[in-house]
Amino acid sequence: MGTFMNRIETSLQETMEFLRNPEQLTKILGLIINIILILFIAKISIKIIHSVSNRFFQSQKSLKLKVDPARMETMNGLIKSIVKYLIYFIAFTSIIKSFGVEVGALIATAGIGGLAFGFGAQNLVRDVITGFFILFEDQFAVGDYVEIDGVGGIIEEMALRVTKIRDFNGDLHILPNGEIKKVTNKSTGKMRAWVNMSIAYEEDIDKAIQVLTEVSEKLKEENNNILEGPIVLGVTDLGDSDVVISVIAKTEPMEQWATERLMRKSFKQAFDKEGIEIPYPRRVVINKDA
Repeated sequence: MGTFMNRIETSLQETMEFLRNPEQLTKILGLIINIILILFIAKISIKIIHSVSNRFFQSQKSLKLKVDPARMETMNGLIKSIVKYLIYFIAFTSIIKSFGVEVGALIATAGIGGLAFGFGAQNLVRDVITGFFILFEDQFAVGDYVEIDGVGGIIEEMALRVTKIRDFNGDLHILPNGEIKKVTNKSTGKMRAWVNMSIAYEEDIDKAIQVLTEVSEKLKEENNNILEGPIVLGVTDLGDSDVVISVIAKTEPMEQWATERLMRKSFKQAFDKEGIEIPYPRRVVINKDA
């Protein structure tokens, strides 16, 4: 116990002697201020460059040139990611220099353990390379509706190392680019809008098809998101209590669900107006004593 207390007392004395040395204290305070200043400048630089990048790509969108907004957003995200890592690297080397360590000598020393570092950083390198291939091959872009390895949602951000997907529940999924194996892009080309309308067996099928055709033609004229159709396919199923008539249309990407909702509403209103009954479950009770 006495030895332990002596060690504490010795440490306290050494600390007090160090604090009484104005040169050492000034050196430490100067080092701390220098580190804080470097980090502050790095943070401000990142914000400024991000702001400039956002303004530049926003101005490109306003031009009359044919540019893909999603691709521009993707490029913007990648550039900001590269800039962020570059500035932090410069800040890190500056902080090392403030401790009196030569960066060149440090890099030469790191070369000795470069092989071990290479094995440790191979996942990082793989993520970065895969990210560039995703961009250049135009597999997907910011704003696309995709499904990646079982995770579905909207691409919110593409960075140098990771891809961020926001699903329809609001959850944000962060996927390393190197782990992306299978991508299903649901935002390319024309999207399908499919609606099934049921009528009772007692109704006139030809009349129902005619009503659906007339409403479909009106929807096509009024809705610019509909690229093809709607086309009434005819009877596609015979249920227990209903005859199913299917209608298909092709829409702009991400507009298929809104189009389906509009079609159902319009078809239902037209059926009500024409007195065409949409079936509902029925139960027939037979009383033998009656």
